[in-house]
Amino acid sequence: MSIVPAVIEELAEHFARFPGVGRKSARRMAFYLLEQPREDVLNLAKKLVDVKDRISRCPVCNHITEEIPCRICSDPKRDAGLLCVVEDSMDVFSIEKTASFRGRYHVLGGLISPLDGVGPDDLAIDSLIPRMESVREIIFAVNPSVEGDTTAFYMKKLVADRDIKLSFLARGIPDGK
Repeated sequence: MSIVPAVIEELAEHFARFPGVGRKSARRMAFYLLEQPREDVLNLAKKLVDVKDRISRCPVCNHITEEIPCRICSDPKRDAGLLCVVEDSMDVFSIEKTASFRGRYHVLGGLISPLDGVGPDDLAIDSLIPRMESVREIIFAVNPSVEGDTTAFYMKKLVADRDIKLSFLARGIPDGK
């Protein structure tokens, strides 16, 4: 029998589902909310619901957005012939922080992972194919993992018969030469 109230444990269980949040941190978060004013907790709850209600996927690139199409797809200053294919929207945010890429993006929504039952049909690849008609180069920017390599191999097959340059992010350790 736990001396922690069940409602606190249930909330902690939900927090523990967040990436990078362990059981102890989740419980601390639950106790933190318990000590906050009711108005602050209600405001947090409203923000959580707002995220679900107001955020959707851009029908062009599959990036998260409040506008249709997203700001990147609707920006006429972006190079529509240069497409960066990424795993998820967090990757778009990371690349955009560098302020060095001026092309457009395509968010796959994951990587091919046969062991996890994720195939090409589970990703946003179908919406990528029509975009290839106006693209001269695709930069494939995903994590260097077995799943990333599997997805890259699939992408190579997709562009094999097209006049599209396929680039990949550099990997490995620089040797200074």
